[in-house]
Amino acid sequence: MTHPELIPTPPTTAIKRFTVLTVNIHKGFTALNRRFILPELREAVRSVGADIVFLQEIHGTHERHPQRYSDWPKMPQYEFLADSIWPQFAYGRNAVYPHGDHGNALMSKFQIVSYDNLDISQSGHENRGLLHCVLRLPGTGQEVHAICMHLGLREVHRQQQLRLLEQRISEIPADAPLVVAGDFNDWRQRADLSRSGLKEVFFEADGKLARTFPARLPLLALDRIYVRNLTAHNPRVLNTRPWSHLSDHVPLSVEVEL
Repeated sequence: MTHPELIPTPPTTAIKRFTVLTVNIHKGFTALNRRFILPELREAVRSVGADIVFLQEIHGTHERHPQRYSDWPKMPQYEFLADSIWPQFAYGRNAVYPHGDHGNALMSKFQIVSYDNLDISQSGHENRGLLHCVLRLPGTGQEVHAICMHLGLREVHRQQQLRLLEQRISEIPADAPLVVAGDFNDWRQRADLSRSGLKEVFFEADGKLARTFPARLPLLALDRIYVRNLTAHNPRVLNTRPWSHLSDHVPLSVEVEL
């Protein structure tokens, strides 16, 4: 009989292609905060089968909501969404108030080697952050950089925040695969990351940015997925049910390949 310790370990399948999803979850509520829908949102996110999920406006804690909503999770929202599907997750707390906090999060099926949350808030205005994670793909050991963004509502603040993003990108090795995704609030379509070598996947595929807001009738292209040193395939705007009735943004997804 072969001893268990002598059984060869099967090689890990090398991952060279994976799916990215980005969505502003509006703190788990529908538009205008009419209904708490985080459990429904979790099922919808699972149905996409994404390997890496970029989340904006997600609660870390909130003291009052559990008293108002019987199905409010006992753990942070990003842990509730990750559950058993995404074993790795990171949270960047941006806004802190008396009863809780919210920010950006990233859920991953791949190892998160490191992460940090860069404060890109502009003095005296809403708190914003840049969550930068470094992931390691199975098999190849290739490291992929992932930046989850949520920019401000005012143009002048967004431009300043984009400069901080460009500075962070300049610190990433030029040949490293990079995904930047999130809610850019760029309704005037003035964000330009081409100087940093990034390409927006929907603009590259269709010649125009994807409309994502408001979810019931998307008119504005607020959400983006940018890539560098990766090839994008099958970009999708998830604007049908149930997505059109969850949150106030519709999600974007894309397959990317090394």
